[in-house]
Amino acid sequence: MVGFQASAVSRFCVLASSSAACLAVALLRPAIAQTAAPVAQPAPSAVATTGTPATPAKARETITVHAPPLPNIVLYPHATPTGQPIRTTGAQGRTSGRQYDWGVFNRGNGEAAGFGPVGQYGVAPWAEDWSRLRDKSKRTDPLDVLKFIALNENKTIWLSFSGETRLRNWFESRPNLGTQHNNDSGRFGVRNLYGADLHLGEHVRFFGQLINADAGGWNYYGYGSTFRKRLDVQQAFVETRWNMLGAKSGFMFGRQQFVGAPSYMLYSRETPNVPLSWNGFRGYMVWPRFRIDGWDFVQTNDSYTKMFHDTENYNTRLYGFNMTWAPPDGHFMGDRSYSFLDAFYVGYKLSGSGGAIAGPNNTSNNGSNTRNNFGVRWHGLAGPFEFSLGGIWQGGVFRYAKTDQARNVSGYAINTLVGYRIPKDRFHTFMGVQTDVYSGGNKDKKNGTIGTYISPFNPQTNYLDTTTYMTGSNLISVAPLIRATFFKSVSLQVKYPLFWRYSTQDPIYRSSGFYKFAHDFDGKFIGMAPQASLAWQITQHLSWTQYVSRFMTSNALNKAGGSSATYYQSNFVFRF
Repeated sequence: MVGFQASAVSRFCVLASSSAACLAVALLRPAIAQTAAPVAQPAPSAVATTGTPATPAKARETITVHAPPLPNIVLYPHATPTGQPIRTTGAQGRTSGRQYDWGVFNRGNGEAAGFGPVGQYGVAPWAEDWSRLRDKSKRTDPLDVLKFIALNENKTIWLSFSGETRLRNWFESRPNLGTQHNNDSGRFGVRNLYGADLHLGEHVRFFGQLINADAGGWNYYGYGSTFRKRLDVQQAFVETRWNMLGAKSGFMFGRQQFVGAPSYMLYSRETPNVPLSWNGFRGYMVWPRFRIDGWDFVQTNDSYTKMFHDTENYNTRLYGFNMTWAPPDGHFMGDRSYSFLDAFYVGYKLSGSGGAIAGPNNTSNNGSNTRNNFGVRWHGLAGPFEFSLGGIWQGGVFRYAKTDQARNVSGYAINTLVGYRIPKDRFHTFMGVQTDVYSGGNKDKKNGTIGTYISPFNPQTNYLDTTTYMTGSNLISVAPLIRATFFKSVSLQVKYPLFWRYSTQDPIYRSSGFYKFAHDFDGKFIGMAPQASLAWQITQHLSWTQYVSRFMTSNALNKAGGSSATYYQSNFVFRF
């Protein structure tokens, strides 16, 4: 039976005439073989019909097929360290992953190290360490040959390839709370991110990544250069590493992905096809229980439609520093406890429409917007409890484009997620409550302090709600949630967020700008959005996630012209 299925696979590859199809089937072949039961052959009769004793039958051969175990499911690219599908264990709290050795900062999903979460693969491919494959006996996957390619006899110069192809589709019955007017909209997007990581010994490496993307659908909207992108450079930087003052230190210069701030504050723009990328430098130092990190970037200008035309957008800057301390470990309620304490400063400089603020009569006022974010975050686990507690004060100044009139800024954000993991539960059940508060102001004021907190680079996808109709400005959100992981590779989360405006004198904000309804919305309660997400790690390289939500707008918002909506999203991802 196994032999028959192997030949069937070969015939499929010939008929498909597609290297991608063959690759996918080859990766799935161990799972196919594992499910193939051997066909029992009838045993020969002990005595022949003539009465002559038959030749003793040979013992039947049995073939045992060992398929590599699936990795623990990791919600990619979700970065929050609290409420992951499976609580990790081990010396550094990891059961899988290919992360560089950052000591205790590798715990959980590895986010505390400052380079984004790293499971089997990382949100940032350059955060993955494949040097262990220098030993060929540790290669267990067909694509491991692409993860470590020695270029010299001593294997100190080596190359690693990474790749991702993502197929994403949406359906929205009434997009953007009914303001988009593309009813029953179906959208489809595909993106390819493929990179190479060249290591020149232990101290120097070059990383480059290319991107191309396209999109289509029916009744679709919002497609621009972040959805449709001809081949271009997404990342290209050089990094040097050394030991200094007892710390693992490094310096990165060039175009790069930045996921070093709390994911509820800013992330890498995962809903569109083209993630955010930045141009500049970043330096870091990591001691056994303390790390510091600093950066200064300008945003990549990805508005061009020609090949290899992306440049730098000097109207948008991102700069700051972070310090993380890992307090001594302990025990609580008969189980381990550990945590991380972050103190950070993140600055934005925005100009033109990107720095606009809401004005009277649903107008937008362009200008230059400087925002200084001073924040703290404490996250970790204490026995069966998991927590993330964060607060940000946002100061700065806004200058009107036409008059150069200056107004000071004073806003804040509070972001918490606290939950309980049922001990020794086979489904790793986690129950928690997420609370987010983003201050609002008064759009009718033309002078005085601006109280509206802004998050111009958006939190991670699905942080506030699956639909992404809400964003972190003038908002109060409370969201009970429960997650269960049933088969190690299949996880289900149900979440029920409720939304209010912080200030009724400020509009409801979206990911870019604010909503404009047919009539004035004078209520405080926006609505609620019960939602569910199902994630399936099919193989090490293939994953499928699905999200569904029903955003139910309040009566007051319906009277203003808003509308309830059904939302569905599906993501099929191949990654290596």
